[in-house]
Amino acid sequence: MKAIWQGVTVAESDDIVEVEGNAYFPLGALKREYIRESATHTVCPWKGRANYYSLVVGEAVNTDAAWYYPIPKPGAEVVAGRVAFWRGVEILA
Repeated sequence: MKAIWQGVTVAESDDIVEVEGNAYFPLGALKREYIRESATHTVCPWKGRANYYSLVVGEAVNTDAAWYYPIPKPGAEVVAGRVAFWRGVEILA
């Protein structure tokens, strides 16, 4: 599968885990040249504290377009070491 934004593949992998309708890519599948750390954090009641990445392609920035759980709660280990996308990022099989 591929995660595409602004016509650029920002992540690609055949090792995808689907949770709640979101495709979680391995963190190693990220094309790091398009990824920037974000200071944003949210909390999911069952997965835990999420951290975010923004995507940067040329001059375009998609703030907090990807999220991951650095230390998922017990029962949510399936998302450990994985990242998911939203905010206009297209996921293609």
